[in-house]
Amino acid sequence: MIVEYTRYRIKEDRREAFVEAYEKAADYLKKSPACVAYELTHCTEEPERFILRIEWKSTEDHLQGFRKEPGFKEFFQLVQPFFHDIEEMQHYELTGVAHSAR
Repeated sequence: MIVEYTRYRIKEDRREAFVEAYEKAADYLKKSPACVAYELTHCTEEPERFILRIEWKSTEDHLQGFRKEPGFKEFFQLVQPFFHDIEEMQHYELTGVAHSAR
């Protein structure tokens, strides 16, 4: 599994539209066999910051699978207006350092 982190800085007047776009775009992530899980988080200390965390089966499944699926065009159209607000978009490997009390 690989984790993609996309860090955004969204101005206040665009925040509602940003969240709404990802609420709609989430349908395409749910349907994708390449996507394991996802979440969009909002910073409480700096409200203009958001992090999108997507777990993919692999980087290849993301780049060569999801991006070639029939719904990718619609997904991209929803989130593309916010691409200039991206500060980082990278894939990360998990390490052995982890814990969850869930």
